[in-house]
Amino acid sequence: MRTADLPVKILLTLTYLVMVATNYLANALPLNGRETGEISDIYENLFTPAGITFSIWSLIYTLLAIHILYQWGAFHSAGTQHGPLLRRVGILFSLTSLANTAWVFAWHYDYILLSTLLIICILVILAIIATTLRDAALTTREQWLVRLPFSVYFGWITIATVANITVWLVSIGWDRFGIPEQWWTVIIIALAAAIGTVVMLRNHDYAYGLVLLWAFTGILIRHTSSGDGYAGRYPEVIATTIACLVVFLAAEAFLLWRRRSHPHPTST
Repeated sequence: MRTADLPVKILLTLTYLVMVATNYLANALPLNGRETGEISDIYENLFTPAGITFSIWSLIYTLLAIHILYQWGAFHSAGTQHGPLLRRVGILFSLTSLANTAWVFAWHYDYILLSTLLIICILVILAIIATTLRDAALTTREQWLVRLPFSVYFGWITIATVANITVWLVSIGWDRFGIPEQWWTVIIIALAAAIGTVVMLRNHDYAYGLVLLWAFTGILIRHTSSGDGYAGRYPEVIATTIACLVVFLAAEAFLLWRRRSHPHPTST
């Protein structure tokens, strides 16, 4: 059984703990006197999903913690020979944790451009991890304990990056080329969905697609609910979001059909 080198395991564990602690304290204190979600409210836009959608972070943190345990040797089967792969993933994972920690401070102290650059860095690193794992011969166990955590993380950061860019554009008072806000949101939603669908199909990644379904359902909830939502005031956005959800479901169904028709063998 081979895992990542000890220094890498220590690094990825410490950076993960710092990331989780920073995100927790950012809301518990709260950092700079504001919770994380309050900053989004300040820069209101039609793309941000309903607050309940952000509960996915609990799942992300849990899956990443399980992956760390796997890096330390837990849940391994006899004959595991992916030490170099786990080392590469561990180093890249550590970089995302550091960027995530820095993002919290940039976000809470209104350095919105910096926060946008940081979340783009996280997205790029997760894309590298996703490509690395897509091209690796993984056992079923490794699909669950190595690939799944980063698929979910990557899926959410894909949407979070679009949201962060949208917040930055609002913060600088961008006029959207004169396009009405609801139609600009339609464009952004369609673009995000197109990118997400391509990534899902290219990587044959069900979990990534399920996260997209979750995020876009959050957008739909916000636009159809009263109270904190928009109570159906933007039917164009609602129709586009529903159409995107249908596309995601169709893509998931296609991947399932393709898997059954052309099964990909895994290593043993």
